[in-house]
Amino acid sequence: MANGSSLRSVASLLLLLNFCMYVVVLAIGGWAMNLAIDHGFIIGPELHLPAHFSPIYFPMGNAATGFFVTFSLIAGVVGVASVLAGINHIRHWTIQSMPAAASAAAISWSLTALAMGFAWKQIELNIRNANLRTMEAFTIILTVTQLVYIAAIHGPSRMA
Repeated sequence: MANGSSLRSVASLLLLLNFCMYVVVLAIGGWAMNLAIDHGFIIGPELHLPAHFSPIYFPMGNAATGFFVTFSLIAGVVGVASVLAGINHIRHWTIQSMPAAASAAAISWSLTALAMGFAWKQIELNIRNANLRTMEAFTIILTVTQLVYIAAIHGPSRMA
C-alpha cells in the first residue's frame, strides 16, 4: 500500500513539474514563432524565391531552428493535454483511468523525443540565442521526466 501511495505522490509531482516545463516551452516557442512570422523572409511579387528557400525560416538560430520550434510547440500542446488526462488519473487512481493517462503521456513523450532530436541537431550546429538554449534544455529534461512519469503510473502495486 505504501508503494502505491508513494508512486501516486511521485506521479503527482512529475505531473506538476512537466506541466510547468511544457508551459515554458510553449511560451518560448510562441515567442520564436511570432518573431519568425514578424521578421521572416518577405518577397515582393516581382521577385523570385532563392534556390534553397525554406518555408520554415527563422531569423535567429540555425537551419534546425524552424523544425525544433515547430515540433516543440506541437509537443508542448500535446504535453499540456496529457497533463489533463494525468490529473484525472491521479484523482481517481484506478485501473479504469490509467489507459487514457498512459496513452496521452506516451504520445506526448514521443513528440517530445522528436523535438529533442531537433534540439540535439540545433546544439550541434551551434548558432542560437539564450532563449533557444533554454528551450533546448527544457525539451531534453522533459523527455526524461515524461518517461519517468510514464513509469510511475505503470508501477507495480499502484492501485489501492
